[in-house]
Amino acid sequence: MAFTAQEKLQVASVAPTVFLWAMAGGLLVASMAFVHPQLRFALGLSGGIVVAVNLISLARRRMQKRNSSTVSRALGAMIARRPHQQYLSDALGIVLASNCDTRAEGSLISTRLRDATADADGLVASLLQQARKEGKASDLCAVRNGRLSVHVAEVAQGVFQWQIERDQGDVRNTHASGVPRLPMITVGRRESILFMNAAARDILGGRKAVLSEIFGKKDPVSGEANTVETPDGRRQCLVAEFPLSCGRREIYLLPTVMPPTKNSAVQFDDLPVALLKVDVNGQIQTANRAARTLVRRPIETGTSMSDLMEGLGRSIGDWLTEAAAGHGDHHSEFLLLKNDDREVFVQVSLNRIVEGEQTTLIAVLSDATELKSLEAQFVQSQKMQAIGQLAGGVAHDFNNLLTAITGHCDLLLLRHDQGDPDFGDLTQINQNANRAAALVGQLLAFSRKQNLQPKVLNLRDTMADLTHLLNRLVGEKIALNLVHDPVLRSIRADKRQLEQVLMNLVVNARDAMPDGGEITIRTESTVLEHPLERDRVTVPVGKYVGVKVSDEGCGIAPEKLQKIFEPFYTTKRTGEGTGLGLSTAYGIVKQTGGYIFVDSVLGEGTTFSLLFPVHELYEKPTEPPKQMREEGDVEVRGGVVLLVEDEAPVRSFASRALRLHGFSVLEAESGEEALEVLEDPDAHVDLFVSDVVMPGIDGPSWVRRARETRPNIRVVFMSGYAEDSFSDKQAAIEGSAFLPKPFSLSDLTGLVQEQIGLGHDRLS
Repeated sequence: MAFTAQEKLQVASVAPTVFLWAMAGGLLVASMAFVHPQLRFALGLSGGIVVAVNLISLARRRMQKRNSSTVSRALGAMIARRPHQQYLSDALGIVLASNCDTRAEGSLISTRLRDATADADGLVASLLQQARKEGKASDLCAVRNGRLSVHVAEVAQGVFQWQIERDQGDVRNTHASGVPRLPMITVGRRESILFMNAAARDILGGRKAVLSEIFGKKDPVSGEANTVETPDGRRQCLVAEFPLSCGRREIYLLPTVMPPTKNSAVQFDDLPVALLKVDVNGQIQTANRAARTLVRRPIETGTSMSDLMEGLGRSIGDWLTEAAAGHGDHHSEFLLLKNDDREVFVQVSLNRIVEGEQTTLIAVLSDATELKSLEAQFVQSQKMQAIGQLAGGVAHDFNNLLTAITGHCDLLLLRHDQGDPDFGDLTQINQNANRAAALVGQLLAFSRKQNLQPKVLNLRDTMADLTHLLNRLVGEKIALNLVHDPVLRSIRADKRQLEQVLMNLVVNARDAMPDGGEITIRTESTVLEHPLERDRVTVPVGKYVGVKVSDEGCGIAPEKLQKIFEPFYTTKRTGEGTGLGLSTAYGIVKQTGGYIFVDSVLGEGTTFSLLFPVHELYEKPTEPPKQMREEGDVEVRGGVVLLVEDEAPVRSFASRALRLHGFSVLEAESGEEALEVLEDPDAHVDLFVSDVVMPGIDGPSWVRRARETRPNIRVVFMSGYAEDSFSDKQAAIEGSAFLPKPFSLSDLTGLVQEQIGLGHDRLS
């Protein structure tokens, strides 16, 4: 005989009571059977205790049953007045009361959900478990005529209220009465198909067990056309996927060729994927709601796609023509929406549809702004790196040329005094060569390969020293206003280069206000508790000193903001600027370890913001040389110098300059040749003067090998690159000094004399 769930529960609750009464009776009978008084007393006492326990348990269960019945009757009366299906159940899911079916009492809640899901028992168990933990739970179940919203809440201890509500208005699946619905499949965790609506069964030829029976070995891709197995063969369908609870998901299918219905436009508009229906000429026939939301503007019938978006490489028309002919089908392109407020990129995939003799295209759109932003960040960093490498290489070559020009000019000036008619011309050559050297220095600043001499600075002191010069730069029409944070931390930077940055920004602000105005320089201490992300840069957490330079000028157009730090980019007229001011500032700030940002509003002004890390450590005082020269010491003249330089003009000038000052010079044009000279044990050398970057073996490498046999010889390295570019190699060579190109005759001879003198002092 079969028992109901409620009967099983009643039997299970009665069994312990019967057992206890039987035990109590057995103990009492046994107590009367024994003669020994102590044993009779013990058995009788045990039986009495069991009887008492049984009576207490019985009373408690009757009270609980009375309370439960009272709660059930009260809740049952309450839910009877509600319009939706309402049920009361116990913790096992057994129905205690219902407002819609009196025969439901004693049955399981899961039987009410058999039509909604294949795993009704699992769904009920999951909802009950969640309701016990959180007090309530809910889920959505797709059924043939819509959806069931299932809600459960624990209203009393062990009593749960269920509400099952049919939803006819879900735009993703159901429509007005009589409107065909989209094919929909509910999929479980292990790709098993839990439910298929009638539209899905019609297009797929009946029920399917697993997802691979529909899509084959490939997983379906949401938002794109996927190949689907149907009774009529393989078919292209657009797929839209939505996650549900408990690892389930719903998959909607839109065949690319569907029989036209009078309500197909409603279905198309309600799809959650942005879609455009376009003819072969690029004229938009239909756009659904998601597409209009993405484009953020009304799309009228007949609007051209090229009016809404533009290609990043080839034209949209060429792409549409290829897709209509079947050559570019399913190939996606990144397009830029023509919005005035911000850049929005979309990834567009075209799907070709042939209806009779007419060919149309379905365009699937997805927002790709974040992806293109990351790509633009990478491209920008690569471009700036490439420009920096180019600038550094050009600067190195120019420094070699300028060294030869200024050096030979110095040699000529030794033979022409101020009374000579050629003296003025030579002076002009020398001055303009120095101007060219300053320009090359700006290129090195952008490429972050210039020589920096960082020290611990207080920006208030730096600004105080610079104020007089800045006031002269801005002129009388412009007021310069300085606002300082009273508690300003120190930073570590090259004072001269930092002054160059501030002067460049102030000059740029001055040029933006030809009719006058006010420039404000504000310093402030800033603590970043969270990383600052802006302009494709992430500033890490920490303490910073900020400098803001603001003007009231004409502002910078948004499309030009991304280019202002590029070398030689300028909006000024020809002859008014080199285009290196902001790029120089950018390079110096970056090489210092800081950050630079710009904010600008057309017609209102521009603000440049600088951030420098706070320097927490105290700078060690510079130790004087161990052996200081007395003022009366005789200047060191004479000695043998091994000069190694691959550039013939530079080598020619340097050798002549050294010989004029009494030095003997051995020349070599490469590191290999220098080592050959030193192979002669009789070759006496007091100092190495070498270029750093040369074909073959470089300067530090050959010097290191030469030091193996001549360890006490000091070195002068010269280079058109910054000292930082090879500082690690130089640091490993004791007794070395650096001479940056371009250098003058006095710079060269002075450093050579100093190094030879230190070498003699060391040996003495």
